[in-house]
Formats: sequence, structure tokens, C-alpha cells
Amino acid sequence: MIRKTHIFAHRGANRHAAENTRTAFDLALQNDINGMETDIQLSRDEVPLLFHDRYMNKLGMPDSHIDDLDFDVLRTLDFAAHFKPTLPAEGPLRLKDFLDRYRARCQLLLEIKNRDWEEQARKESKIRHTLALVGAHAGDDILMSSFDLPSLIYAHQCSPKFPLVYNMEPEHTIADAQSVLDKQTFLYGYCLHISRLDKTMRDLLRSHNKVIAVYTCNSEAEIRQALDLEVDILISDVPEFALQLRDDAART
Repeated sequence: MIRKTHIFAHRGANRHAAENTRTAFDLALQNDINGMETDIQLSRDEVPLLFHDRYMNKLGMPDSHIDDLDFDVLRTLDFAAHFKPTLPAEGPLRLKDFLDRYRARCQLLLEIKNRDWEEQARKESKIRHTLALVGAHAGDDILMSSFDLPSLIYAHQCSPKFPLVYNMEPEHTIADAQSVLDKQTFLYGYCLHISRLDKTMRDLLRSHNKVIAVYTCNSEAEIRQALDLEVDILISDVPEFALQLRDDAART
């Protein structure tokens, strides 16, 4: 189990390059981060790729979902054009290529984006594709997370040893956490919104020996709060700042 606060870049260095692109991940790794968080969706022809949003506004297609198009069409689009015109064009990053490029360089947190409009069969297919690409992995260096608890239950049925993290919404209470802890004992950890993190919640999860991640810590107050409560994983849009605060605290 992780027992030191690890700093994860949220979708790469997303303030310096388009999120979930090679450039963003490469820039993030110029800092001494511990890991990177990213988002998994499927193209229409079921190619797992990295994309966060519900709609394709950033690609000039506000009425479309990423799974409306086959990968051969998506690869013709520039996924970085919305960020800065001076950056090189980048197509979608497949999960396979992401794993090949980064899994040996840092920890990875793969968030499965299963949406309300998707059929259950497609949600389950996304889980199976991801597990197959990662392989039978049961360590701390590749974790799978989701806000969709049934997806994690299904993932556990497919791969009982794979470390799975439940993402809790900001409105979730400690009673919600206790209910899930009682029913879903297989969960490896919980990823809390920073507004839900306090000593009571921390102590509850620690009493069940669960890994604690927290999102998305960007201000000095948020980062210090997560560090003071000794979370395992701190997810940030400003990982270089979080690293500085963590290392400064370690020296005092």
C-alpha cells in the first residue's frame, strides 16, 4: 500500500499543453512527479483512447461524443488545436500507446469514463479492453478508477486482484463512504474531492486500510490540507507547485 503522499499530474501538464496529449504528459515528466492521471473512453469502433469531456466542443463538434466517430476519423483531428496555435498538431492518444510510452516511467491512474447514455454492454467492453491492455497487474503503479461503482464491481469480477479506486462526488458524505466500505470490501482505495477531505473521513478510510487519493488540489490551501492529512495520492493541475510544497514540508 502507498503510505507517502505521491503527486500525480492531472491529465498531464494541462496548463502548459492540451490535456491528455503526449506533449502534456512529456512536460509533466520534466518534474519529479510520482504519477499521472488520465481518462479512458472508446471510439465508436471500440479503440480505447484518452479523452475527458462528454462532448467534443474543443474539437469544434459540440453536439458529438467521442464515441460517435471511428478511430480512423478521430485520428485526422487535431486534439491540441484548442490550446495554443503554436503547438504541434496531435491526434488522439490510444491507451495502448500511452501504456507503452509511460508505464515504465511513473505510476498511472486510469479513470474509466462510463457515461449515462452508454449501454451496459459498451461500459463493460470498455472495462475489458482496459484490463486486457494493462494486463494482469496488481501493484501500486497502475490503478483503475471510476465514478461509476457498477463498473468497478464488474472490473473486480473480471480481474479480482486488480487495484480499483472509487471516485467519490463532491456531494458524497461520510455516511456514503461508510456504506460503500461495508458493501464493497474489494476496493483498493477511494478518490475524494478535496472538499470532502477531513480528519474524520481520513480516519475512516485508514481504519479499513484503504489508499486515499484526492482531487483536484490546485491552491496552496488545498495542497497543504491534503499533505497535512497525509493522503496517498494528491492529484493536481499544478504538480510542480504541489511537489515544491511537499518537499518544503519534508525539510521542516
